[in-house]
Amino acid sequence: MTSWARTFGSSIGTKSLMALSGLALLLFVIAHLLGNLQIYLGPEAINAYGHLLKSLPELLWTMRIGLAAMFLLHISTAIRLTALNRSARPVAYRKSEPQIAGVAARSLIATGLLILAFVLFHLAHFTLGTVDPSSFHHVDEMGRHDVFRMVVTGFSNPLYTGIYVVAMIVLGFHLWHAIASLFQTLGLSHPRFRPLIEKVGKTLAVLLVLGNISIPLSILAGIVRLKTGG
Repeated sequence: MTSWARTFGSSIGTKSLMALSGLALLLFVIAHLLGNLQIYLGPEAINAYGHLLKSLPELLWTMRIGLAAMFLLHISTAIRLTALNRSARPVAYRKSEPQIAGVAARSLIATGLLILAFVLFHLAHFTLGTVDPSSFHHVDEMGRHDVFRMVVTGFSNPLYTGIYVVAMIVLGFHLWHAIASLFQTLGLSHPRFRPLIEKVGKTLAVLLVLGNISIPLSILAGIVRLKTGG
C-alpha cells in the first residue's frame, strides 16, 4: 500500500492517473456523441435508445458513478500536478521558462473547470429535468420518455443552444491540447509518430466539436423539428 501511494503520489504517477482518467472521459464523449447523433434518425431511434438506457438502471448508474469518479480524479490530478511542478522548480527557472507552456497548463485546468460546470448544467437540463420541467415529462406513443421532444424543445431556446455551443468549443480547445499529451504520457507516442498523433488528436477534437454542436444548431435552424401538430 505504501509503495502504491508512493508511486501514484509522484509526478509520474499523477500524470498517469490524469491520462487514464482523461482517456476514459474521451471514450465516453465519443460514445455519448454517437448515441446523440441518433436524433437525426427521428423520434423512434432516439426514444428507443433512451428507453434502452433507462431499462438498465444498474448499468446506467454504475456508468454515472464511474464517470463522476473519473471527472473528479482528472481534475484533482491536474491541480495536484500543477502544484507538484511549481514546488519542484527553482524560482529562477520558473521566471525564465517559456510562457507558452505555463499558459497551456493553466488553460487546461481552466477549461476543465468550465467543462465541469457545463456537465452539471447538462445533468440538470436533460437528466434531472430541473432546467425546463415542462418539456421533460412527455412520453411518446409507446409510453417511453420522449427524448426527441425534450431535446428539440430544449434547443429551440437560443440561450440553451448558445450555452451548449460555447461549452463544446471549450471542450474542443481542451482536447486540442490534451489528446496528444494523453498518448505521450501513457508511452504510446513514439517520437517518429508524434506529428501524426498530434494531427489525429486535433482532428478528433474538431470532429467531436462539430458533431456535438450540429445537434443544437440543426434544431435551432429548424432542420430537426417536431412534427406539425406533434
